[in-house]
Amino acid sequence: MRRHFPLLLVLTLAGSMVAAPATAADDLPFRDPTLPLERRVSDLLGRLTLPEKLGLLHQSQDAIPRLGIPYHKNGTEALHGVGWSNDLNDNWNQKLARGTVFPQALGLASTWDPELIKRVGTAVGDETRGHNAIDPVLWGLQVWAPVVDPLRDPRAGRNEEGYAEDPLLTGAIATAYGKGLQGDDPFYLKTAPVLKHYLAYNNEVDRSLTSANLTPKLKHEYYQQAFKSAISADAATGVMASYNLVNGRPNHVNTDLNEVVRSWTDKTLYNVSDAWGPHALTDLEKYFDDKPEAFAAVLKSGQDSFTIDGSDDGPLVENLTAALDRGLITEADVDKGVGHALSIRFRLGHFDPDGGPYKKITADVINSPAHQRLNRETAGKAAVLLKNSGVLPLKSPKSAAVLGPLADKLYSDWYGGAMPYQITPLDGVKERVPGVTTGEGLERVALKHLESGKYVTATGTGPDDNAALTDTTPTAASQWDLTDWVSGISTLRNAGNGKLLGGDWRSLDTDDAEPNGWYVQQQFALERQSDGSHLIRYAGFENVESWYGLPDPYVTVTADGTLGLAPKAQAARFAKEVVSDGIAAAAEQARKAEVAVVVVGSHPWVSGREFHDRSDLRLGDGQKRLIEAVRKANPNTVVVLETSYPVIVDAPTLLWTTHAGAETGHAVADVLFGDVNPAGRLSQTWYAADDRLPSILDYDLAKTGMTYLYHQGRELYPFGHGLSYTTFGYQGLRVRGEQVSVKVTNTGEVRGEEVVQLYTHQRRSRFQQPVKQLRGFQRVTLDPGASTTVTFPLKRSDLAVWDHTRDTWAVEPATHDILVGSSSDRIRQRTTLRVGGEKIPPRDLTKTTRAMNFDAYEGVTFADETKVSGDVVAGSDGDWISFTDSVHGAHLTAGVASVAGGAIELRRGSPTGALLGTAQAPATGGVYTWVTTTATVKPGKGDLYVVFKGDIRLKDLTLTG
Repeated sequence: MRRHFPLLLVLTLAGSMVAAPATAADDLPFRDPTLPLERRVSDLLGRLTLPEKLGLLHQSQDAIPRLGIPYHKNGTEALHGVGWSNDLNDNWNQKLARGTVFPQALGLASTWDPELIKRVGTAVGDETRGHNAIDPVLWGLQVWAPVVDPLRDPRAGRNEEGYAEDPLLTGAIATAYGKGLQGDDPFYLKTAPVLKHYLAYNNEVDRSLTSANLTPKLKHEYYQQAFKSAISADAATGVMASYNLVNGRPNHVNTDLNEVVRSWTDKTLYNVSDAWGPHALTDLEKYFDDKPEAFAAVLKSGQDSFTIDGSDDGPLVENLTAALDRGLITEADVDKGVGHALSIRFRLGHFDPDGGPYKKITADVINSPAHQRLNRETAGKAAVLLKNSGVLPLKSPKSAAVLGPLADKLYSDWYGGAMPYQITPLDGVKERVPGVTTGEGLERVALKHLESGKYVTATGTGPDDNAALTDTTPTAASQWDLTDWVSGISTLRNAGNGKLLGGDWRSLDTDDAEPNGWYVQQQFALERQSDGSHLIRYAGFENVESWYGLPDPYVTVTADGTLGLAPKAQAARFAKEVVSDGIAAAAEQARKAEVAVVVVGSHPWVSGREFHDRSDLRLGDGQKRLIEAVRKANPNTVVVLETSYPVIVDAPTLLWTTHAGAETGHAVADVLFGDVNPAGRLSQTWYAADDRLPSILDYDLAKTGMTYLYHQGRELYPFGHGLSYTTFGYQGLRVRGEQVSVKVTNTGEVRGEEVVQLYTHQRRSRFQQPVKQLRGFQRVTLDPGASTTVTFPLKRSDLAVWDHTRDTWAVEPATHDILVGSSSDRIRQRTTLRVGGEKIPPRDLTKTTRAMNFDAYEGVTFADETKVSGDVVAGSDGDWISFTDSVHGAHLTAGVASVAGGAIELRRGSPTGALLGTAQAPATGGVYTWVTTTATVKPGKGDLYVVFKGDIRLKDLTLTG
């Protein structure tokens, strides 16, 4: 499959010179493995010219023949197997790896099994080396994985790339996967994993333009924690900057990459930009006036690699040279970034005479039998039994109907590789049941144009064969198999030629077998009107692009009778005629079978993906009707749900899995028939209703009540949920010193695994606390009647909170509920722990206080103090921030910036409480031009509110005297 990229989103993965044989360079000091890394880096740096050094700051690094330095390219995708890369001379099309495709990252996390995931990472690292042995130019050894963005909102288009909504679980799985990718050598790297994407990147809509508002507390306690866990465990060699802004500053110039991330380890990190991200600073975000200024800021912020301009490092070299000439950066800045790049290449063995210890790995490891077995094991352990009416496990049925759009299909995702073979759920059941029938359970429809009476008809399979109104009675060419996926988005497969109806910019044709490409042009929504007719909305991903020029496009009919796209006002009306009812046929098959297995779910490329979020989480109407019809026909129905994210669907017996790779069918069958006792657990909350969820752009979990940490509404399935074919008892919870222990017993009749989960809740605090918070977990295996004591470390420091009043971590004196159970809502044992600590003192506003260190807010946004550093509060009429339990004097001094001017009011007790004083904010002419304003206010103590008038940025305030 060739996946095509738009010009501005091409992932740049190559260089200009391929091979560089070592000649006289063989005896140079940098090639001596016995020398310290720092000396080797210094020696090589000293031998490079400035243009050569600048080129090494590019993702595609030219060979340097005179030094025997080979070509190197960053960025092989390895999210859940070796995914893809781009060829040196072809940056436009992904080159998919054929190898082991493990379950999607979300599925890896649902195992709650770091030891297993380290083995998966080890296999992926081996296969990366195997591909590199075949073609070292195409398959670089710096891998862009894992993704540790916390899954704050399941509507986010890249949900399947992450692990969990909880930072501890995310960090543990990321650490395990990264350790496996790197290998166990104390110095050499099998591969060099890079964590994606720093920071607070969890929406795709306008991703390069939207800013995540992060309070200091949530930044430290939530958004940074998974990155910190993996980096501090030396499980990654760097981080990738994300496309979005945080508090008004693009993450591609976020100095956290230097000042914070590098502080988490004593190892040298090699940080990279995301594709095209440095260009976005000028071209989209308009944050800098020109590219030399922007590129200098990227380098100084702590990024050592620019992913831009395909294999061509010319623009990078030109712009950084200009930045040097203008004094925006120094050669020392260049040397620092190049030194970081070289340090990782040394650890990959690039400059060793023998290539290092991992050079011996060959292509034999790719899709090896051992990796196939590991894939099956992982997919089985990832499956989550959401509900069971007693149908499972299946007991040797003689007949089965395996039904649904995913019964005999497997899909990979944008970051997945190509599967060399596929075992579908149908295949897995057929291996165990003598009599199996199947069907997709789809409606076959004809779309009759009401004005002309003609039907939408496929005219061929070429790009110029436009669909048209030709048939007056439905033929195979004018019949369409309709698959309703999620969020009301459907695909239409032609019954005559087997191809999907798709958008071809302004026309429609049938030249694609599956949804594919960057823009996925095979998506439609059939919108029923009050008179029973339908409008057909085109949902191809390109319609959100500014250059597309046709917002909200609908299917219309052109003058020559072909189908085209036009605004909704010009939409054609169609009657949807059911030619054959696949749902009814599936129900009849289920009625005749001993058991029915309905396999439904999402398509990884449809209804949300990178660059596109989902509007809702509802399983398609057709799939829901299929479930109900089959259930009604046969009570012994199992629903297998394959999705990349939580969806709103229910059934008495429901097994969930991600798109789990080539062994999906074996793994599903292993669970259905009881060879594997399910023990997967959800790593995200499945919300009962999505119409009550906040804006996907609101990152304040505590304020919006998102994730299990703060959610207090109804849930379809809670974080940590998952059932088993056996039962477990919990006894004797104890807290002794810095350990929590509990006895767990298999009280059922079959061997099984339990995921024992430790949560805490701090009863009283100066700050808002989570409902509960995961502090540890263990997956244990027990025979019937067997017991084990599960022990968790729980240090006093683990209970620290971010004290934003003093910019530090603090442990408060408090009583903590110690909660142990099998999910966040099924607590089986509880006790309390009294922890000593320091009482947070009242705020002393007589000292200079950063405005961002407020306690509560309404209406304001968070902004950048300068283009380099600092966060401030931006507010307009009626917006406010407050400082709780404060003491303040009578003389106010505040740092403000305002284009047009305004004022800040200080009020007691509430935003409309007693006015204590007003400080005028003069027009400074720019948001980065700061002045000091003063005022006399009434001194006092209690809750102080700062109310904004006009458009003001507030940096800090001091109330003395």
